Amino acid sequence: CRKWFSDRKGFGFISQEDGQDLFVHHTGIDMPGFKTLSEGDRVSFEIEESDRGPKAKNVVKL
Repeated sequence: CRKWFSDRKGFGFISQEDGQDLFVHHTGIDMPGFKTLSEGDRVSFEIEESDRGPKAKNVVKL
């Protein structure tokens, strides 16, 4: 579930089922056009390790 996303900054956070927040960058959103998420959007995603910790990739709205 999308918790917070800034269109201006191009990133935000997804709340995982275990309550942990996961960073998401607009490049990790898999959809055509303007890549953004709205509060409460249900999404599926994969977790990828980066230099700054885990982040979401292949994010798809359900």
